[in-house]
Amino acid sequence: MAEELGNVSRACKVMGVSRDTFYRYQDLVEHGGLDALIDKDRRAPNIKNRVDEATERAVIGYAIAQPAHGQHRTSNELRKKSVFVSGSGVRSIWLRHNLENFKKRLKALEDKVANDGIILSDAQVAALEKKRHDDEACGEIETAHPGYLGSQDTFYVGNLKGVGRVYQQTFIDTYSKIAFAKLYTTKTPITAADLLNDKVLPYFEH
Repeated sequence: MAEELGNVSRACKVMGVSRDTFYRYQDLVEHGGLDALIDKDRRAPNIKNRVDEATERAVIGYAIAQPAHGQHRTSNELRKKSVFVSGSGVRSIWLRHNLENFKKRLKALEDKVANDGIILSDAQVAALEKKRHDDEACGEIETAHPGYLGSQDTFYVGNLKGVGRVYQQTFIDTYSKIAFAKLYTTKTPITAADLLNDKVLPYFEH
């Protein structure tokens, strides 16, 4: 951009960087090419800055025990158990273990229940029930097997010369995501039932 505008100051202002940064980048590129710039930006993580393994295990364990608690409350509660880690430190650990939000912590809890068969605490049961209610409110429903529950709707496809309006009846199995579709010239309950009787039910019966 500096070359295009012919003005380093304007280019820096547009890109939101300082002139010092511009000249540092320019020097790197001139001496080592783009690879030098990329390698410079990709800093290796400093393992020394990480918390000790016992603290990390405590944070992970607490995330599963109390999935609804945020990073600062987690930090505060762990301090009561003589585990000293800041709220930002908690979040860093969560990020490394894919636990950075409530939904992911609940998924980790569900996996632990499935794999280890642990007995849930009242807090864990409440968190899982909250997730179930939230999912239902957002239209998410658990299904047990193929054919358990389907979603069906009518879509307007377009207008064909000599035919008229064309509609598509679509059925999607919510468990397997298998879809069925059929085109009709009307959108009535009869066409919705026809798709089920002609395509969907014979398939799952088979």
